Amino acid sequence: MKSQDIVILLKLVSLREQEENGCFVQSERASNREDPYSARGLESSLGISKTEVNASIRRSISSGLAIKDSEMGHAKPSSRNLYNFIINGLKFVFPAKPGAITRGVPTAFAAPMLKNLLISAGEYIYVWPYAEGKDKGQSVAPLFKSVPKAVQKDERLYEYLALVDAIRLGNQREAGLAGERLSERLLKK
Repeated sequence: MKSQDIVILLKLVSLREQEENGCFVQSERASNREDPYSARGLESSLGISKTEVNASIRRSISSGLAIKDSEMGHAKPSSRNLYNFIINGLKFVFPAKPGAITRGVPTAFAAPMLKNLLISAGEYIYVWPYAEGKDKGQSVAPLFKSVPKAVQKDERLYEYLALVDAIRLGNQREAGLAGERLSERLLKK
């Protein structure tokens, strides 16, 4: 597994949710005239090369985190397996270490869609380093270097990755709250 595998799987979840809710990002499809589920479409939206996207999907299918959907012709994340991996293993496989104060994009419970769920006791928020970011906080390396730019185009992906960081960084209470929110979204519970 590589950390970008989680980013790609969560992007696929986001695309599926957008389709199910009838708010599929047509501008993304129209701008690059690609199927957003294709390797080229994922490359465009995530900033991860087509070669890495294809390799990631093969790894995800091999590990059981995704299945090949023969009807749709693209990989489909296994929501239950992905959720279990994020909750029980992600912080051990891809630990997050807060770093120096920097400018960036808020993550974990500092992300805009999660901001009111938990009052932080700390002075600084967590941010993914990003030159165009407007917030200042403790730096946290994202799961993949292009994440701060990719989340600017997809709010659902942003929420998922912020929840993942809350699990990677948080104490038991914070990780538990993020896990509940992730369960509501991924498992529809």
